[in-house]
Amino acid sequence: MDIGKAFTYVFEDENWLVKILIGGVLMLIPIANLISIGYALQVFRNVAEGQERPLPEWDDWGGYFMKGLMFAIGVLIYALPIIVLFIAVTALGAMTGAKQGEGALSNIASFCILCSLFLAGLYSLALAIWTPGVMIFYALSGEFGAMFRFGEIFNFISTNIGNYLIALVLWFVANFIASFGVILCAVGVAFTSFWAYLVGAHLYGQVWRLSPKQSTVV
Repeated sequence: MDIGKAFTYVFEDENWLVKILIGGVLMLIPIANLISIGYALQVFRNVAEGQERPLPEWDDWGGYFMKGLMFAIGVLIYALPIIVLFIAVTALGAMTGAKQGEGALSNIASFCILCSLFLAGLYSLALAIWTPGVMIFYALSGEFGAMFRFGEIFNFISTNIGNYLIALVLWFVANFIASFGVILCAVGVAFTSFWAYLVGAHLYGQVWRLSPKQSTVV
């Protein structure tokens, strides 16, 4: 993998500043930030297809929005178990607080809450690892159902586990670097976060291109 390229390719585009500014501004606006996500999905596809200058023009706002929206809905569906578990833990905590005098019941409830939090943590970690695979299959096919091709996604991840995990770690690194955008009066985080999205898109585009056995997703 060309790690350096993933972190610097953005700046090789002659209009990189304008493109980053647009994406960063959109990141600041609820709902409109889905456009930035859709744009990053297109960047991934461009890298996966081997385009030399993968940053597209901002000329398909509606298309980018729909891509971002569908991907967000897919991720939300995957996150439903955590949401349901959170609601259950909150309700259980409220019931425990209302019955503080019942020691045994309170202890059992506290144990259940701890177990639930542990399970939520494990699921969140698994989801963080799984989500890039979901992104890859959706971005390449453009089909909502592609995000739930569990067997194909699992096979792709397991076949490319080395590069896949390297890309995941480096994406976390990019997001850590992006967090320093808070120095720019907090607003700067939107622009650096958008850059981090683009870094991740390039990394996973490389993972796809380097895959020894690319799945058929279209």
